Amino acid sequence: MLKAVEAPLAGHPDKVCDLLVESVVDEYLRRDLLSKMDIQALGSNGMLMLGGVVDSRADFDVSDIAKQAYAGLGYTEPIELFVNLERPSQERLRTPRVTGASGTAIIYGYATRETRELMPRSVVYANSLARRIDDLRHTDTRFSWLRPDGKVQLAMQGDKVVSVTVIAAHTEDMDTTQVQSLLLEHAVVPVLGDLEGVKVFINPVGPFTSGGFTLNAGVSGRKILSDTYGGLLPHGGVAMVGKDPLKPSRAGAYMARFAARELVKDGLAANLLITVVYTVGLEEPISLCARGGDGTDLSKIVQERFDFRPEAIVERFNLRRPLYAACANYGMFGREGVPWEE
Repeated sequence: MLKAVEAPLAGHPDKVCDLLVESVVDEYLRRDLLSKMDIQALGSNGMLMLGGVVDSRADFDVSDIAKQAYAGLGYTEPIELFVNLERPSQERLRTPRVTGASGTAIIYGYATRETRELMPRSVVYANSLARRIDDLRHTDTRFSWLRPDGKVQLAMQGDKVVSVTVIAAHTEDMDTTQVQSLLLEHAVVPVLGDLEGVKVFINPVGPFTSGGFTLNAGVSGRKILSDTYGGLLPHGGVAMVGKDPLKPSRAGAYMARFAARELVKDGLAANLLITVVYTVGLEEPISLCARGGDGTDLSKIVQERFDFRPEAIVERFNLRRPLYAACANYGMFGREGVPWEE
């Protein structure tokens, strides 16, 4: 069975929007750890709009935070920014607070022994290659010709990589042959090693000298599969980015991944899929199932060992802090420096 996954570079339009909303989430939490928010972004043709709902005591220039994050990606093109964040009305503030989950959500968590990251190997390779290309652009002066936009696609048959595609934006002074040669030598080979039998496509349709919002529209929360398990596993369809940590779609996803990791590390399964279903107003999930790849039902163990109430998850991982912009790229799972992976 062919397993294909994609990993956007940090300057991909959708990922630009993800970084911007996560940077704003971080700033609200930095100033008011009880901030609640649901923020989305849309960018196109040199314009960007941030919209959503925010309940916070913090007050700052949201557009300034977004522009800083945009410039930090390496984009030099000017951008016109519009902010439309709704604050709760006095009437809503007088409404009793809903206890339990703040919304409905279907969550999946997964772990597998096939890599040290306990993630599918194809996902690890794709994210590593995307990160490698971005690192070259930021840290190696020989790659100053790289531009922020791009994407990696990688396909595996069993344990073997069979094809890899890299789309990378570049300056106009570079021809396609140069781009292909340099990225093959300094990005693809260092990440994947021996390429015997691997089909490699680097900018296969020719020059890619534009990118970002000048070429395509971007929307936050659209790369939900790249953020999680690369489309190899089910997904409930709700994005994590732009939301405060108490949202079940965010807190539940972190705990489901953490619980799956712990049981796989403990040797209870070679791979494990956890399914969690939240409904609004209830603290406990209405369904919590865990099944190993061999069909073993580990639901009872998960229910006994892990507390899936959103408030409990936030407290366990200390999620009311600014740590989300750093996770906006290369997947939220299988990475170092985040509490749900420790």
